[in-house]
Amino acid sequence: MSEKLMKLKLHVWRQAGKDQPGQMKDYVAEDVNPHMSFLEMLDVVNNKLAEKGEEPIAFDHDCREGICGMCSMVINGLPHGGHRDGKGVTACQLHMRHFNDGDDVYIEPWRAKAFPVVKDLVVDRSAFDRIIAQGGFVGVSTGGTPDANATPIPKKDADAAFDAATCIGCGACVAACKNSSAMLFVSAKVSHLAHLPQGQVERYDRVKSMVAQMDAEGFGNCSNLSQCEAVCPKEISVKVIADLNRDLIKAQTKG
Repeated sequence: MSEKLMKLKLHVWRQAGKDQPGQMKDYVAEDVNPHMSFLEMLDVVNNKLAEKGEEPIAFDHDCREGICGMCSMVINGLPHGGHRDGKGVTACQLHMRHFNDGDDVYIEPWRAKAFPVVKDLVVDRSAFDRIIAQGGFVGVSTGGTPDANATPIPKKDADAAFDAATCIGCGACVAACKNSSAMLFVSAKVSHLAHLPQGQVERYDRVKSMVAQMDAEGFGNCSNLSQCEAVCPKEISVKVIADLNRDLIKAQTKG
């Protein structure tokens, strides 16, 4: 038995460039298979636009496996779109079966001063790269690959480090926050290394430098409303923000 195809009305943000005005434009997505991913649906729409000689909708993508976080867009008011079965999905892993025939679908880029629009749904997230460059690494020589058991790490710390390390830097936390705060992203990177013995040497310098760069980039303050956790495709807990705040206070005390 063949799948029933859907027809959707898309309302898409179109913007030619950073300094150009943008607006919502309407498109019809026809013959949408419920098993398509959201990006595959956009591919079909873009193919039809190209056939008519129109400019395709620009959007970021790479792995299409929920790993890289490139597919960053707001769908019906939610970063990555969410879906009816729960949390923890990127836009490329959002499938069209979570929409209904005849639905209106609103598609926008991340909205944040620190993430300027490059074109249409593509934003410049290099601010995250500059924050990472201020300390999101371990500055020690590790030599060859050490034996897994050479450095004992308590399971509680290992689990916390792994949970924080799942951050893919997509920026959904920023897009969801009313203040465009990057605290969940920065805290995940800080907390990840703070729970490992290799990260102790630069621990307090790291947190001060990364927070200072975050502020310099123009991200807002955290309001502790936890929208960031709710939309994070890796479901990172806001507990990492508490980790960062504790380390920041200690770092400032130490001078």
